[in-house]
Amino acid sequence: MPPPAFDKLRALAIGSQAIGLMLIIGLGTVMSHGARPWQGAVLAGMLVIALTIALVRLYRHKRLQKQLAERRRLLEEEEER
Repeated sequence: MPPPAFDKLRALAIGSQAIGLMLIIGLGTVMSHGARPWQGAVLAGMLVIALTIALVRLYRHKRLQKQLAERRRLLEEEEER
């Protein structure tokens, strides 16, 4: 089964990183040196979102692998009969 043409998680990851980068640049432009703590908070949020997306992708991949293994097992059992 080929992967879908549009991956929602990939789009979410790209969008969240783009928004985070724009926020960091915007904060630095508007607040100058006072933006450092806020930029750090935005960066931390970006990392949390990226790690969450990575865990969801890993979970989906492992679930798919389990389903494929179960199908193979069932097919092998049918062939033995």
